[in-house]
Amino acid sequence: MKKVLIPTKLDRIAASILAESGRYTVVQDDSAAIEALAKEHADTYALIVRSEKVTPEIIDALPDLKVVIRAGAGYNTIDTKYARQKGIDVMNTPGANANAVAEEVVALMLADARHVVPADVSTRGGKWEKKNFMGKEITGKTIGILGLGAIGQMVARRLEGFEMNVLGYDPMVSAERARDLGIEMVDVEQLFAQSDYISLHLPENDETRGMINAGLLGLMKPGATIVNCARAGVVNETDLRAAKAEKKLHYLNDVYPKDEAGDKPIADIADIMLPHLGASTVEANENAARRAAQQLIEFDEKGITSYIVNRDIPAGLDEAYADLAFTLTRLCRQAAGREGQLKVVETSVYGSLKPYSQWLLVPVTAALSDDFDRSMDHNAAQDFLKTLGVDYEDRVTDERKGFENSITVDLTTSIGGGRLREASVRGTVAEGNLMISRINDFDKLYFEPRGHIVIFTYDDRPGVLGRIGAALAEAGVNIDDVRNPHDSKGRQSLAMLRVNQEVPGSVIDDISKEIEADLGFCVEL
Repeated sequence: MKKVLIPTKLDRIAASILAESGRYTVVQDDSAAIEALAKEHADTYALIVRSEKVTPEIIDALPDLKVVIRAGAGYNTIDTKYARQKGIDVMNTPGANANAVAEEVVALMLADARHVVPADVSTRGGKWEKKNFMGKEITGKTIGILGLGAIGQMVARRLEGFEMNVLGYDPMVSAERARDLGIEMVDVEQLFAQSDYISLHLPENDETRGMINAGLLGLMKPGATIVNCARAGVVNETDLRAAKAEKKLHYLNDVYPKDEAGDKPIADIADIMLPHLGASTVEANENAARRAAQQLIEFDEKGITSYIVNRDIPAGLDEAYADLAFTLTRLCRQAAGREGQLKVVETSVYGSLKPYSQWLLVPVTAALSDDFDRSMDHNAAQDFLKTLGVDYEDRVTDERKGFENSITVDLTTSIGGGRLREASVRGTVAEGNLMISRINDFDKLYFEPRGHIVIFTYDDRPGVLGRIGAALAEAGVNIDDVRNPHDSKGRQSLAMLRVNQEVPGSVIDDISKEIEADLGFCVEL
């Protein structure tokens, strides 16, 4: 019998499922500290936790430990790298809390619209201020959902009964999937300008941090409402403070830089503040507990590893090729139009890499969306793309082409009006360095994809590269490396430049207009 330790307040369904399987002895105790329980149960095989910190000290105290399962999505409290060094698999249960968060969004919207919190306080105080609490209805209003992962999609479904006009933005979600959900896909600016309510469902990363800033807030309708049950860092609080004063915006919040007691800097601008209650429902707790138990059983009985978040690179595969697949996809996504809705992902894997083609879909998918972790497996990647309505094909390759140990990533996006844009990027690893060998019809590039890369395509004619260089110099940008080939027909040219810093979008736009570029962007690789 394998011992499972559950040192947290988790629904008892996990212990019941594991005990009924006949394979496990379960110890569940939320009354003692995890450190004390680890010392007492050193023979623990599997650990199921919620927000408890699983440190190297905890791991060392459990010499028989083989599996740690986070009953929930986030696993930043677990030292996954140290666990991997010790041969311990770490899993999470993504999606178990999605409905709870979606319902919280609706609850916040209704509570704000009908002044539920202040009206309750007033009435309990013996007052009868009915005139002061005139509310509004959300039925028939427009909601913009920024980020259409599992939670964003569920918000749309939960609001169907309110007959709201639903706008959405998420370049990963196909137009077909959006139509199935009754969502009209628009760009970010339209979403902010047209919505009465905006619900945020974004990860926090370098692209999204501070994304909700003065530019977008300035587009909002007076009196409109933002609901943030995503991440605190995606909102520029200073800009929100100014926009709220000017436009009387409403801000409903459930997320903070740290989940802890103490003063909150947004207290003066949040109309409703909750202590990160998104996943705090009986049902979400049960779902996460049930998933944790089932995943452990499937891992032991069937070898299913879909939700391991600290996987090793498969034996025999150089880690550089995983990084190559990730980098090729990030570059290809820009070339296909970051604003376009992704429709199709195709990969071609050559040479001795072919046996790893399924596994390589993992870094490809992770490069497309921050909602997908590189440590998941092929089945999880396929399921993730399917959820977004994106088709995937691993193409049969012709080894006679001689593309030894190369990877090609092809993406198709919809850019509006029924128009499609396709992009293709091929690369390899040479002497330990990643190399881009082809972008679309521009071949034999042999360009190392690192740092800030600027790319333009344009009709071939003399002097264009010089104009690009001059414009970058005027912006204080230095060029470190450059390629400037023609396509196979000699009609178009590619300017591919590594520069010493990020180039502002306004500079890219100005250069694109000046040289009449078909494509222009800057990406950090």
